[in-house]
Order: sequence, then structure tokens, then C-alpha cells
Amino acid sequence: MPHDVIIVGAGITGAAIARELSRYKLKVLLLEKEAEPAFGVSKSNSGIIHAGTQNPPSSLKGWLCVEGNRLLREELAADLGLNFVQCGQLIVIFDEADLPELEAIKAEGTALGVKGMALVDRAWLDANEPNLGPGVKAALLVPSAGIISPYRYVYALVENAVKNGVELKTSSKVIGVNRIEKGGFYVEAGGQVYTTKFLVNAAGLHADEISGLAGAPSFKITPRKGEEYLLDRKREHIANRIIFPLPTKTSKGILIIKTSDGNPMIGPTAHDADDKADLSTTDAGLQEVLDGARRMMPSISKSDIIAYFAGLRPVSGKDFIIRHEDAAPGLVNAAGIQSPGLTSAPAIAVMVADLLRKHGLPLEPKEQFHRLRPRPAHLFQVPLEETRRLIEKNPAYGDIVCRCELVSAQEVRDAVKRGAVTLDGVKFRTRAQAGRCHGGFCTTRILKIMQEELGFPVTALTKRGPGSELIKEERK
Repeated sequence: MPHDVIIVGAGITGAAIARELSRYKLKVLLLEKEAEPAFGVSKSNSGIIHAGTQNPPSSLKGWLCVEGNRLLREELAADLGLNFVQCGQLIVIFDEADLPELEAIKAEGTALGVKGMALVDRAWLDANEPNLGPGVKAALLVPSAGIISPYRYVYALVENAVKNGVELKTSSKVIGVNRIEKGGFYVEAGGQVYTTKFLVNAAGLHADEISGLAGAPSFKITPRKGEEYLLDRKREHIANRIIFPLPTKTSKGILIIKTSDGNPMIGPTAHDADDKADLSTTDAGLQEVLDGARRMMPSISKSDIIAYFAGLRPVSGKDFIIRHEDAAPGLVNAAGIQSPGLTSAPAIAVMVADLLRKHGLPLEPKEQFHRLRPRPAHLFQVPLEETRRLIEKNPAYGDIVCRCELVSAQEVRDAVKRGAVTLDGVKFRTRAQAGRCHGGFCTTRILKIMQEELGFPVTALTKRGPGSELIKEERK
């Protein structure tokens, strides 16, 4: 067999699994249907690293979330050069009669191993979150929660996996999976046919389709749309923590979300949908989000919003599906990975590796595993003195391409060298084009740099892959 494992999907789950398997003497192929990793479900993630509360102790989600949180805080953030900010979270109530519900959430969190939780009163909130509205009466403080860039998390995992020998193929949609008589699979993707002993399905919204192709049509993925709204960076300090309302049976509610890049977000909605490609935002969704956010923080204004977007979460029942499929020996499904999937990903990866081992895949550690990835320089994240040192060493750091987000020409070049082949790939890695002007100032400079680095004609450059070209060749 040319491959020991093929992983379908280079979102956060597939990326984490690829990096975990890269520890071992295996030939691993990571397939992604989009032009770049993180362009599916992961690109619309809010970037919250959950503590593990709001998941029952009997759930797979709960245990994997707590362990994933620990792995990121204690190992991965430092190893991969990630900007993880442990800001904590508050779950707020508007009626003191709801205190028993906060107590119940605290008890469930304690059973899962979440540490440091405390009930806080209005006096504590006035001192620590002064922008909360007068309707908020009390809250549960959960210190181990945090925030991260979901895109850069995925890219770091993929880069490190590739450095350790994993092969990445983008623009490679899986269109066929067939059993090999003596065991294993033929996988058809991107115009090629690959063979593998084991197939790991981390295909997000399309995991049910891949499982069906492989011979285990045992679940259905329902997309759940969440509309979110990004606020101007000038509102960065409206909250010191992630603010949750008391959750309902179907949703964690409308949140006020700190982000690792500064801009707060509000949202998301949570409505089941039929279309796995519908990423539209709506007036009703905007009003729902504004009403929910203003209930907790009345000072939030519609004029603060600089970007609207929607994401689709892959839902299949109440818990994750992580299992070997006996109906299709060699197939491991990692499906239905909705919230808290971003947090749980490193723990899911360990679980998947163990499932593969139990079903016959030898996991022999490499003599040399490159666990460290240097942290990329981002001017918007470093002190002025560090910026001066970078410019003295390399003047390209002083050539500002994106004024809104303070992104230099060198950062754009580095993003391309790290794998960006689209404008969105540059944006997700650097934040260039993510400001209030939405690339009105910087897009032409970015295209020029990409053209120089990639050697492509400018007419071949795209926003997010084939079909999203920005410049057409003039016909004579």
C-alpha cells in the first residue's frame, strides 16, 4: 500500500490528526477539497477555546474538550508558536433565581476536571467587567477558557505535520472510495487514485457523504447556521473575557467574544439548515445577534460592525461521532465535530490514533519528531520596540501593505512561503484585508507580491480558489 493512512479534510480536526500521526513512521496523505486548509467549517469558527463546561460529564464532547484545552494550554501553543490568550469566560444570568443553574454547570465542570471556577456577584462584575448592562445579576467565572486564531491554528498544525513527512494535497475533492478485496481502500480525488490501509474521515459538513462512499452510511450531517458579526478594533476592550448567557437546551446563546486579533465579535445564531453551501447573512440574524448582545452589553451599536459572516456547523446528534466502522474495516469516522470541536481537536487526534492502533496500524515513534514551529512575526501583535528590531533586521517589515491591520510586505511574503496561494489564505494568515476597508487599499499590493513569489500571472490569482479570479485577461 502506498499510504498507511489517508485523512479526508484539512480543517482543524483533520489537521490535528495529521500532526498527531506525523509522530510515527507512517506514510500519511491529507486531502482537502478546497484550495487551502481551513477553508471549510474551520474558517468560520469564532476561535473560542472552551473550558469544558456546558457539556455533560457523560458526553464524549465534555471529556475531549477538557483534554483538548489542556493540551493546547500546556503543549501545543508553545510548540507551534500560537498566540493563545487565556482570557477566561463568564456565564451570566439576568435573574438570581437562575443561580441553581449556574451551580449545576459548575458541578458538571468540576466532574469533568475544570478547575478554578467561581460564582461572582454584581460587585465583582462592576469591578472586572464594567461594560456589562445593569440587567446582569451574577455569573460563573471559568478561568481556563481562552481565544485563538482558528485559521492560524489549522495552518500551524498542517505546516508542522508536513515538516514531519505528511503529504498535503489541496483542490482534491474525494469523489470515490472503493474497498480493496484484501483490505484497504482506493480513494479517488483531484483526478488521482490513491490506495491506503486506513481511511480517516474528517470531512466536516460532508463527512456523512464520505462515510457513505466508504461503505458505512450510518449517520447524517445537518448544517447548523451561525451568523456572526465582527466589530471594529476600536471596541477591543469592551469586554475582558468571553461573555456567555445562560445556555439553552440547543445553543450556548449569543456571545460577546474577544478574539486573539483584537476585534470583538458578537453571535452566533444557531438554526438548522438544509443547504451545506448557504453562508448568507440575514436581517433577522443581525437583529437576533444585536438583541442578544445588547441585553448583556447595551453599548454595542450596529455602527461598530465592520464585517458580517456565517458559518455552518456539522451536526449529527448531541455528541461527536468518533469510531472505527466495523461495516467498513479500516474506516475511522471523526464526524459531527461541532462546538467545542476547535478545543477538542488535539484530544480527538490522540483518540483517533489509538483507534487506528487498536485496529492494526503499527504506531512506531520516529527517531526524530520536529515538534517545534517558529512563531511567525505579526506586527499587530508585537510591542513597538520589537517592531523596530524587526525593521532594523529586515526593512520589508517597515513597508506597510495593510494600513487597517498593520501588515507589512514581509508578512505577506512569509504567508505565501508558508503555503498561501489565495487572497483569503493571505488574509487568514496575516489579517491583511480584514480591516474596515476590506482590502480596498492593500489588495493590489498583495496581488503583486503573490505574483512575484508564486510566479503566476495575476489573472491566475484568486480570492479563494478556482472561480473566484479577480482580474480577467483582456481579449484583443
